[in-house]
Amino acid sequence: MTLRMPPLYALRAFEVAARFGSFTQAAESLCITQSAVSRHVKTLEEHLGCPLFERRGSRLALTDTGRMLAQELKVGFRTIENACIAVNRQRDALRLKAPSTLTMRWLLGALDDFHLSHPQDRVQLTSAWMDLDAVDFHNEPFDCAILLGNAGFPADWHRVKLFDEWLVPVCVPDYQGGPPWTAARLCEAELIHPSRDCRDWRRWLQRVGLVDAVAWQQGKLFDTLELGISAAAQGHGISIGDLALVDAELQKGSLMLPFSQAVRSGDSYYLVWPATGETPMTLTRMKDYLLQHLPDIDSRGVALLD
Repeated sequence: MTLRMPPLYALRAFEVAARFGSFTQAAESLCITQSAVSRHVKTLEEHLGCPLFERRGSRLALTDTGRMLAQELKVGFRTIENACIAVNRQRDALRLKAPSTLTMRWLLGALDDFHLSHPQDRVQLTSAWMDLDAVDFHNEPFDCAILLGNAGFPADWHRVKLFDEWLVPVCVPDYQGGPPWTAARLCEAELIHPSRDCRDWRRWLQRVGLVDAVAWQQGKLFDTLELGISAAAQGHGISIGDLALVDAELQKGSLMLPFSQAVRSGDSYYLVWPATGETPMTLTRMKDYLLQHLPDIDSRGVALLD
Protein backbone atom coordinates (compact mmCIF):
# COMPACT_ATOMS: atom_id res chain seq x y z
CA MET A 1 0.00 0.00 0.00
CA THR A 2 1.35 3.42 -0.97
CA LEU A 3 2.07 5.71 2.00
CA ARG A 4 0.03 8.92 1.93
CA MET A 5 2.58 11.72 1.84
CA PRO A 6 2.23 14.90 3.92
CA PRO A 7 1.68 18.15 2.01
CA LEU A 8 4.88 19.40 0.38
CA TYR A 9 4.33 22.95 1.70
CA ALA A 10 4.19 21.61 5.24
CA LEU A 11 7.42 19.64 4.79
CA ARG A 12 9.16 22.69 3.37
CA ALA A 13 7.95 24.99 6.16
CA PHE A 14 9.12 22.52 8.79
CA GLU A 15 12.55 22.02 7.15
CA VAL A 16 13.19 25.78 7.02
CA ALA A 17 11.93 26.31 10.59
CA ALA A 18 14.16 23.48 11.80
CA ARG A 19 17.15 24.96 10.00
CA PHE A 20 16.66 28.42 11.56
CA GLY A 21 15.27 27.23 14.86
CA SER A 22 12.69 29.98 14.53
CA PHE A 23 9.21 30.32 13.03
CA THR A 24 9.86 34.03 12.52
CA GLN A 25 13.02 33.56 10.46
CA ALA A 26 11.41 30.70 8.54
CA ALA A 27 8.51 32.99 7.66
CA GLU A 28 10.89 35.69 6.40
CA SER A 29 12.80 33.15 4.32
CA LEU A 30 9.62 31.69 2.77
CA CYS A 31 7.91 35.10 2.38
CA ILE A 32 4.87 33.99 4.39
CA THR A 33 3.56 34.91 7.83
CA GLN A 34 4.75 33.41 11.09
CA SER A 35 1.26 32.07 11.78
CA ALA A 36 1.30 30.32 8.39
CA VAL A 37 4.55 28.55 9.30
CA SER A 38 3.03 27.54 12.63
CA ARG A 39 -0.08 26.15 10.89
CA HIS A 40 2.02 24.21 8.34
CA VAL A 41 4.10 22.63 11.11
CA LYS A 42 0.95 21.74 13.05
CA THR A 43 -0.50 20.14 9.90
CA LEU A 44 2.65 18.03 9.54
CA GLU A 45 2.60 17.00 13.20
CA GLU A 46 -1.05 15.93 12.90
CA HIS A 47 -0.28 13.99 9.76
CA LEU A 48 2.66 12.16 11.39
CA GLY A 49 0.98 11.79 14.77
CA CYS A 50 3.89 13.08 16.82
CA PRO A 51 5.39 16.41 17.96
CA LEU A 52 8.33 17.80 15.99
CA PHE A 53 9.14 20.85 18.14
CA GLU A 54 9.05 21.49 21.84
CA ARG A 55 9.13 24.84 23.60
CA ARG A 56 12.06 25.59 25.90
CA GLY A 57 11.18 28.99 27.26
CA SER A 58 11.20 31.39 24.31
CA ARG A 59 13.28 29.00 22.22
CA LEU A 60 12.17 26.23 19.86
CA ALA A 61 13.90 22.87 20.10
CA LEU A 62 13.52 19.84 17.85
CA THR A 63 12.32 16.58 19.29
CA ASP A 64 14.33 13.47 18.44
CA THR A 65 11.80 12.65 15.72
CA GLY A 66 11.91 16.22 14.46
CA ARG A 67 15.70 16.15 14.32
CA MET A 68 15.73 12.93 12.28
CA LEU A 69 13.07 14.23 9.90
CA ALA A 70 14.85 17.57 9.47
CA GLN A 71 18.11 15.83 8.51
CA GLU A 72 16.41 13.69 5.88
CA LEU A 73 14.39 16.58 4.47
CA LYS A 74 17.53 18.72 4.19
CA VAL A 75 19.06 16.09 1.91
CA GLY A 76 15.83 15.63 -0.03
CA PHE A 77 15.22 19.32 -0.69
CA ARG A 78 18.88 19.79 -1.68
CA THR A 79 18.44 17.02 -4.26
CA ILE A 80 15.33 18.74 -5.62
CA GLU A 81 17.12 22.10 -5.75
CA ASN A 82 20.11 20.61 -7.58
CA ALA A 83 17.81 18.98 -10.13
CA CYS A 84 16.09 22.30 -10.81
CA ILE A 85 19.45 24.07 -11.11
CA ALA A 86 20.64 21.48 -13.63
CA VAL A 87 17.50 21.94 -15.73
CA ASN A 88 17.84 25.72 -15.66
CA ARG A 89 21.48 25.50 -16.69
CA GLN A 90 20.69 23.27 -19.64
CA ARG A 91 17.64 25.21 -20.77
CA ASP A 92 18.37 26.96 -24.05
CA ALA A 93 21.93 25.58 -24.01
CA LEU A 94 23.40 23.70 -26.95
CA ARG A 95 24.16 20.18 -25.71
CA LEU A 96 27.46 18.91 -27.14
CA LYS A 97 29.06 15.47 -26.75
CA ALA A 98 32.79 15.07 -27.45
CA PRO A 99 35.56 12.50 -26.84
CA SER A 100 37.63 12.97 -23.71
CA THR A 101 41.13 13.48 -25.17
CA LEU A 102 39.93 16.02 -27.73
CA THR A 103 38.06 17.82 -24.96
CA MET A 104 41.05 18.10 -22.65
CA ARG A 105 43.60 18.99 -25.33
CA TRP A 106 41.69 21.43 -27.54
CA LEU A 107 37.94 21.72 -27.17
CA LEU A 108 37.76 23.05 -23.60
CA GLY A 109 39.99 25.99 -24.42
CA ALA A 110 38.24 26.64 -27.72
CA LEU A 111 34.81 26.68 -26.05
CA ASP A 112 36.02 28.99 -23.27
CA ASP A 113 37.18 31.45 -25.93
CA PHE A 114 33.92 30.99 -27.83
CA HIS A 115 31.89 31.88 -24.75
CA LEU A 116 33.98 35.01 -24.23
CA SER A 117 33.38 36.06 -27.83
CA HIS A 118 29.69 35.06 -27.81
CA PRO A 119 28.38 35.62 -24.25
CA GLN A 120 24.79 35.20 -25.49
CA ASP A 121 25.46 31.58 -26.46
CA ARG A 122 25.67 28.67 -24.03
CA VAL A 123 27.17 25.27 -24.83
CA GLN A 124 26.63 22.42 -22.36
CA LEU A 125 29.60 20.09 -22.93
CA THR A 126 29.64 16.41 -22.01
CA SER A 127 33.02 14.73 -22.37
CA ALA A 128 32.79 10.96 -22.78
CA TRP A 129 35.25 8.13 -23.16
CA MET A 130 34.48 6.27 -26.38
CA ASP A 131 36.64 3.50 -27.81
CA LEU A 132 34.82 4.04 -31.09
CA ASP A 133 33.24 7.49 -31.21
CA ALA A 134 29.47 7.38 -31.49
CA VAL A 135 26.31 9.26 -30.56
CA ASP A 136 22.64 8.27 -30.60
CA PHE A 137 20.61 11.42 -31.13
CA HIS A 138 17.36 9.51 -30.56
CA ASN A 139 18.25 8.18 -27.11
CA GLU A 140 21.00 10.51 -25.84
CA PRO A 141 20.34 14.12 -24.70
CA PHE A 142 22.61 15.84 -27.24
CA ASP A 143 22.00 18.36 -30.01
CA CYS A 144 25.38 17.80 -31.66
CA ALA A 145 28.63 15.90 -31.22
CA ILE A 146 32.25 15.91 -32.28
CA LEU A 147 33.32 12.44 -33.37
CA LEU A 148 36.48 10.88 -34.76
CA GLY A 149 35.61 8.85 -37.84
CA ASN A 150 35.91 8.37 -41.58
CA ALA A 151 32.69 10.24 -42.50
CA GLY A 152 30.62 7.05 -42.54
CA PHE A 153 27.79 8.76 -40.70
CA PRO A 154 24.02 8.28 -41.14
CA ALA A 155 22.46 9.99 -44.14
CA ASP A 156 20.16 12.07 -41.92
CA TRP A 157 23.08 13.80 -40.18
CA HIS A 158 24.75 17.07 -41.08
CA ARG A 159 28.53 16.89 -40.83
CA VAL A 160 31.45 19.34 -41.04
CA LYS A 161 35.05 18.18 -40.97
CA LEU A 162 37.17 20.03 -38.42
CA PHE A 163 40.64 18.52 -38.87
CA ASP A 164 42.42 15.28 -39.74
CA GLU A 165 44.12 12.96 -37.30
CA TRP A 166 47.89 12.74 -37.91
CA LEU A 167 49.65 10.00 -35.96
CA VAL A 168 53.14 10.75 -34.68
CA PRO A 169 55.42 9.12 -32.06
CA VAL A 170 56.15 11.18 -28.95
CA CYS A 171 58.47 10.73 -25.96
CA VAL A 172 60.36 12.79 -23.39
CA PRO A 173 63.50 14.48 -24.81
CA ASP A 174 65.93 12.35 -22.79
CA TYR A 175 64.20 9.00 -23.28
CA GLN A 176 66.89 6.31 -23.74
CA GLY A 177 69.57 8.93 -24.21
CA GLY A 178 67.62 11.30 -26.45
CA PRO A 179 68.12 11.99 -30.18
CA PRO A 180 69.12 11.07 -32.77
CA TRP A 181 66.56 8.33 -33.23
CA THR A 182 66.87 5.44 -35.68
CA ALA A 183 64.73 2.48 -36.67
CA ALA A 184 67.09 0.21 -34.72
CA ARG A 185 66.59 2.23 -31.52
CA LEU A 186 62.83 2.15 -32.02
CA CYS A 187 62.98 -1.66 -32.06
CA GLU A 188 64.44 -1.56 -28.55
CA ALA A 189 62.04 1.06 -27.17
CA GLU A 190 59.00 0.41 -25.01
CA LEU A 191 55.90 1.16 -27.08
CA ILE A 192 52.86 2.78 -25.47
CA HIS A 193 49.53 2.03 -27.14
CA PRO A 194 46.61 4.47 -26.65
CA SER A 195 44.18 1.71 -27.70
CA ARG A 196 44.05 -1.94 -26.79
CA ASP A 197 44.09 -3.15 -30.41
CA CYS A 198 47.41 -1.33 -31.06
CA ARG A 199 45.96 0.08 -34.28
CA ASP A 200 47.69 3.45 -34.17
CA TRP A 201 51.25 2.12 -33.95
CA ARG A 202 50.43 -0.41 -36.65
CA ARG A 203 49.16 2.34 -38.97
CA TRP A 204 52.22 4.50 -38.41
CA LEU A 205 54.73 1.65 -38.82
CA GLN A 206 53.04 0.38 -41.97
CA ARG A 207 53.22 3.78 -43.64
CA VAL A 208 56.91 4.37 -42.80
CA GLY A 209 57.88 0.81 -43.78
CA LEU A 210 58.80 -0.52 -40.34
CA VAL A 211 55.83 -2.74 -39.51
CA ASP A 212 57.86 -5.93 -40.01
CA ALA A 213 60.89 -4.65 -38.11
CA VAL A 214 59.19 -3.53 -34.90
CA ALA A 215 57.28 -5.82 -32.53
CA TRP A 216 54.31 -3.46 -32.49
CA GLN A 217 52.01 -5.98 -30.75
CA GLN A 218 54.04 -5.59 -27.56
CA GLY A 219 54.12 -2.74 -25.07
CA LYS A 220 51.88 -1.00 -22.58
CA LEU A 221 48.15 -0.79 -23.37
CA PHE A 222 45.90 2.14 -22.42
CA ASP A 223 42.28 3.05 -23.12
CA THR A 224 42.73 6.61 -24.37
CA LEU A 225 45.11 8.82 -26.28
CA GLU A 226 45.27 11.08 -23.22
CA LEU A 227 46.57 8.27 -21.02
CA GLY A 228 49.12 7.22 -23.62
CA ILE A 229 50.46 10.75 -23.96
CA SER A 230 50.56 11.14 -20.17
CA ALA A 231 52.53 7.89 -19.80
CA ALA A 232 55.03 9.05 -22.44
CA ALA A 233 55.39 12.43 -20.69
CA GLN A 234 56.35 10.54 -17.52
CA GLY A 235 59.12 8.72 -19.37
CA HIS A 236 57.51 5.29 -19.58
CA GLY A 237 58.09 4.80 -23.30
CA ILE A 238 57.16 6.12 -26.73
CA SER A 239 53.48 6.67 -27.43
CA ILE A 240 51.57 7.44 -30.58
CA GLY A 241 49.91 10.82 -30.36
CA ASP A 242 47.79 13.06 -32.55
CA LEU A 243 50.01 15.83 -33.89
CA ALA A 244 47.25 18.40 -33.40
CA LEU A 245 46.70 17.41 -29.77
CA VAL A 246 50.29 17.30 -28.45
CA ASP A 247 51.23 20.82 -29.50
CA ALA A 248 51.24 22.20 -25.93
CA GLU A 249 53.80 19.60 -24.78
CA LEU A 250 55.93 20.11 -27.89
CA GLN A 251 56.01 23.86 -27.31
CA LYS A 252 56.94 23.43 -23.64
CA GLY A 253 59.56 20.84 -24.48
CA SER A 254 58.11 18.20 -22.17
CA LEU A 255 57.65 15.97 -25.21
CA MET A 256 59.55 15.67 -28.48
CA LEU A 257 59.08 13.98 -31.83
CA PRO A 258 61.70 11.24 -32.18
CA PHE A 259 60.73 10.88 -35.86
CA SER A 260 59.70 13.68 -38.20
CA GLN A 261 57.01 11.76 -40.08
CA ALA A 262 53.32 12.10 -39.25
CA VAL A 263 50.95 9.57 -40.80
CA ARG A 264 47.32 10.30 -41.60
CA SER A 265 45.20 7.72 -39.80
CA GLY A 266 42.33 7.95 -42.26
CA ASP A 267 40.05 9.40 -39.60
CA SER A 268 39.09 13.00 -38.97
CA TYR A 269 37.23 14.95 -36.32
CA TYR A 270 33.72 15.91 -37.45
CA LEU A 271 31.06 18.11 -35.96
CA VAL A 272 27.76 16.28 -36.55
CA TRP A 273 24.11 17.03 -35.79
CA PRO A 274 20.67 15.79 -36.90
CA ALA A 275 19.42 17.08 -40.24
CA THR A 276 15.84 17.25 -38.97
CA GLY A 277 14.56 20.69 -38.07
CA GLU A 278 16.28 24.05 -38.25
CA THR A 279 19.94 24.26 -37.19
CA PRO A 280 20.19 26.29 -33.95
CA MET A 281 21.98 29.61 -34.34
CA THR A 282 24.27 28.77 -31.42
CA LEU A 283 25.38 25.66 -33.30
CA THR A 284 26.04 27.69 -36.45
CA ARG A 285 28.08 30.27 -34.54
CA MET A 286 30.02 27.59 -32.64
CA LYS A 287 30.77 25.71 -35.88
CA ASP A 288 32.07 28.85 -37.57
CA TYR A 289 34.19 29.73 -34.53
CA LEU A 290 35.76 26.28 -34.25
CA LEU A 291 36.59 26.24 -37.96
CA GLN A 292 38.42 29.54 -37.52
CA HIS A 293 40.39 28.29 -34.48
CA LEU A 294 41.59 24.82 -35.44
CA PRO A 295 44.86 23.38 -34.07
CA ASP A 296 47.96 24.44 -36.03
CA ILE A 297 50.13 21.57 -37.27
CA ASP A 298 51.88 23.32 -40.16
CA SER A 299 54.44 24.99 -37.89
CA ARG A 300 55.89 21.76 -36.53
CA GLY A 301 58.11 21.04 -39.56
CA VAL A 302 56.87 17.45 -39.84
CA ALA A 303 56.52 15.49 -43.08
CA LEU A 304 52.84 14.66 -43.50
CA LEU A 305 52.46 11.22 -45.07
CA ASP A 306 48.95 10.74 -46.43
